[in-house]
Amino acid sequence: MPDMLVKLYALPDERPDIERLAQEGIKIRRVQPYEASVLKRFVLANFSEVWADEAGRSFSFQPVSCIIATHEKQIVGFGCYDTTCRGFFGPTGVLESYRGKGIGKALLLACLRAMRESGYGYAIIGGAGPMKFYEKAVGAVEIPGSVPGIYTDMLKREAGGVTSNA
Repeated sequence: MPDMLVKLYALPDERPDIERLAQEGIKIRRVQPYEASVLKRFVLANFSEVWADEAGRSFSFQPVSCIIATHEKQIVGFGCYDTTCRGFFGPTGVLESYRGKGIGKALLLACLRAMRESGYGYAIIGGAGPMKFYEKAVGAVEIPGSVPGIYTDMLKREAGGVTSNA
């Protein structure tokens, strides 16, 4: 999947999305340092070990470079930035049962806004999966020649005797 580029100085306002979600009891907020284990377990259980490692890296920064969506004090989605490379958004994910509510867009916008406030003019969405979503949500454009991108020569991971690259 190719990388995409986002102009951080031309972001839409995320406040209406965050306020609408709040009315449904879904909060969008920065994860706290004392929640590191909870976040890592959530990502590992619902997405992948690679993403859990990247999310864990977000705690190396002050403030933490990860925004979460919560419902009834449980994580239902997350978005990270600056974890594998500076200036990169991702990984990000929302529980399947919570998709379609606008949580992914709210997480994306909150992360990109935090990047802009940190001094970035542009952000890269690494290995962008749903490209149409990013185009529509934030005007992201494909970066030509960005495949395979930064995720090359990854170490194999073994789990229970099974080797995978995920």
